[in-house]
Amino acid sequence: MGSLSLPPPQAPQRPAAATSDTAVTQNHGPKPGRDWLALALLMFPVLLVAVDNTALTFALPAIARSLEPSGVQLLWIVDAYPLVLAGLLVAMGSFGDRIGRRRLLLIGSTGFAAVSAATAFAPSAELLVAGRAALGFFGAMLMPSTLSLIRNIFPDPNRRRLAVAVWAAGFSGGAALGPIFGGWLVEQFWWGAVLLVAVPIMLPILVLGPVFVPESRDPRPGTVDAASIVLTLLTMAPLVYGIKTLATEGVGIMPALAISLGLLMGCVFVRRQQRLRSPLLDMGLFANRIFSTAITANVLALFSFNGFILFLAQHLQLVEGLRPTESGMAMIPALIATVVAGLLVVPLVRKVRPGFVVAGGLSLSATGYFMVAFGNHSGGPALLLAALLVLALGVGAAETISNDMILGAVPPEKSGAAAAISETGYEFGSLLGTAILGSILTASYQRNLVLPDSIAAAAAGRGEQGIAQARETLAGAMELAQALPAPLADTVTSAARVAFESGVHITASIGLGLMAGAAVLVAVVLRAVPKAK
Repeated sequence: MGSLSLPPPQAPQRPAAATSDTAVTQNHGPKPGRDWLALALLMFPVLLVAVDNTALTFALPAIARSLEPSGVQLLWIVDAYPLVLAGLLVAMGSFGDRIGRRRLLLIGSTGFAAVSAATAFAPSAELLVAGRAALGFFGAMLMPSTLSLIRNIFPDPNRRRLAVAVWAAGFSGGAALGPIFGGWLVEQFWWGAVLLVAVPIMLPILVLGPVFVPESRDPRPGTVDAASIVLTLLTMAPLVYGIKTLATEGVGIMPALAISLGLLMGCVFVRRQQRLRSPLLDMGLFANRIFSTAITANVLALFSFNGFILFLAQHLQLVEGLRPTESGMAMIPALIATVVAGLLVVPLVRKVRPGFVVAGGLSLSATGYFMVAFGNHSGGPALLLAALLVLALGVGAAETISNDMILGAVPPEKSGAAAAISETGYEFGSLLGTAILGSILTASYQRNLVLPDSIAAAAAGRGEQGIAQARETLAGAMELAQALPAPLADTVTSAARVAFESGVHITASIGLGLMAGAAVLVAVVLRAVPKAK
């Protein structure tokens, strides 16, 4: 059968083909039928991790009322999970290559379910933060394991391509449904239900996984370097923290120091991997231009998608006046488009070179940004939702094929490390889209906002603090307008919307340029990758 990738480079100091029983699993996979059952079981942890990333947002008000956390504690309730998750993805992916990806998946699933159940009844904010950090630890075991197991369960490239499309659809669907699902659970039960639901979701993989999911691992693993694991955490956690802080608080000393520390530790990590006989992460993977370019495409696709969602969510809720749940429901067509596009491109790569398919997906993302950059947003949310639909089609197409190219570009024994790098790209693409485009949007809003001079006298108790908040964010301006008499409130609301929309046009223009450039890069670099057979 044909493949999406050129022959991968051989792993240093070890044979490319395995010679153990594990190799049989890697080369042949389970019997037809059982492989799709195995994939169905793998989707449970995928959905859970994706939902958990976004569902807690709707539980924060209930958590604040129940546990009365401080502002800093509330921030850490949100951030503890992604900080630990991002910091350990690479280490866990490589660890799964060594001890067995199914084994790591089952350990992670057990730990995730147990910690979720305990954290759901956390009596204090401190214990909730600790529980969220523990969930990040076990969550880092899940995602690389699922994607790398797909590489070995589906050795046939065409079947693997469809399986990756299903995996990507589950991840995107879980992330989109998280806020809706989380909001419903909080309304019907209590905030802990958002965490407690992990237990029944994990039961199928824990009960049936040992039977239907085949084990796979690197047949000749090296020793685990503890210093490298620490360095990955010291690289990723400060970078994630710095980017998130930059997105929420703007330019400052703390995000600059955090990002600088992360970059410094990253350089130390790379130099150490180059010296080790058994590196935690084989840096030679990046020498494969198919692998590295596909990773870049993944990062940029998530960059564009999450940056778009950032200003769309604000527009729907603050400009159009929709409730959060209504805003989430309005985005469901785009979710469906992501899933459909991911499935449709699977047979397409038999007729069109995969590099051109990924480039086409990125071009669709650029088209979505073009609609926003040069469109009129004053006629309601229809234009922005249509642009999101186009963007989602592009992301679904680009993600599916780029993920398959990532897995196909490396030897089977390195699939765990490759999957971990891909997952890290997901995290960074999401963070960078929010931080960079969000910072530009905020700066443009603040620069273009013009408030009437008479506002101070009519602020009705809001005073200078209310005016300062209005100058900072669109939400602050809308809150201030509620305390003003009708004519002045309309003036403030109109001025805030104009300033915000000017920022949206600028941000969309930058997104358009980045996506168009990425499409050209992918088309040029990956043009020689043959069509699937």
